Amino acid sequence: MDPLSIAMLAILGVLIFFMFRNSRKRKAQMEELRDQMVPGVEVMTNFGLFGTLITMDTVKNEAEIEISKGVVVKVHSQTLAKVVTEDAVEDGAPRSVEEAMEIANREAAEREAASNDSTDSSTPEFGELSDSKDDKSSK
Repeated sequence: MDPLSIAMLAILGVLIFFMFRNSRKRKAQMEELRDQMVPGVEVMTNFGLFGTLITMDTVKNEAEIEISKGVVVKVHSQTLAKVVTEDAVEDGAPRSVEEAMEIANREAAEREAASNDSTDSSTPEFGELSDSKDDKSSK
């Protein structure tokens, strides 16, 4: 057998190994998700519908989700994408876009005030031309 055939068989073996490994991993994730899907939890569907899981029929592959008070939607159980959990919010992290903009504007104002205090008006900044008389007389 020539080395090229051996290399091709080795690559094929590696590809098959990773294919089975990913399949097992995906199956374990789906099993974990199914264990979390119990009536009363907040769920999200593949198409972005949020609601509370009311019932789940594994024989018919149907689930009933209450999306608002009194409004129940029946969906296929495979459309349930994940269980929604409250993520821990870091201290000082903005909770909304408006709050993030306020923090960014405040920090920008602080940086501008600090840069105005630290720069001397007589020294040129990077890219500015110097208007001092010493430069003109030396030429």
